[in-house]
Amino acid sequence: MEFFANQHEWIKRTRETLFDYCEGMEQSDYLKELESFGGDSIRNLHVHVAGCYQFWLGKHGLGKTIPKVEPETVKNVHEMKVLFQKIDDLVEEFLQNYKDNWGEAIPVTFRTGDSALFSTLWLFTHTTTHEFHHKGQIVKIGRQLGYIPPDTDLIDPRLAEGLFP
Repeated sequence: MEFFANQHEWIKRTRETLFDYCEGMEQSDYLKELESFGGDSIRNLHVHVAGCYQFWLGKHGLGKTIPKVEPETVKNVHEMKVLFQKIDDLVEEFLQNYKDNWGEAIPVTFRTGDSALFSTLWLFTHTTTHEFHHKGQIVKIGRQLGYIPPDTDLIDPRLAEGLFP
């Protein structure tokens, strides 16, 4: 579990860099829906990422009932950070719950009625890589809106002190 907890720390620090970047934007730009991104905004993508964690780790991994967060309910970056504090608590609970049992099969039934088994390792890997996929889109949207992004590829190694096992 320590390995995945360390990985989650890297993800949180990288996310913080992305939030700092977003805080430097005009509020209207954070909310602006771009046709070139299917009508998504940076805010909407952040909510989508949070929803992925809630769906896979919370609902399926931990069996929780978690109400879906609608993008309109999150007005700014500060509120998004509060949402992601809850997501981080969920991730930590998931990591604690599955500690050394990364091969446990979790049954998932889809709206179509189809079902599949996913390992707990798959759930964690999917949610974290999904976040990084959308992080890239968020940086791209910011660049299109005229904001120069910081380096968001994980974290600056100088900041990683103490994170290596």
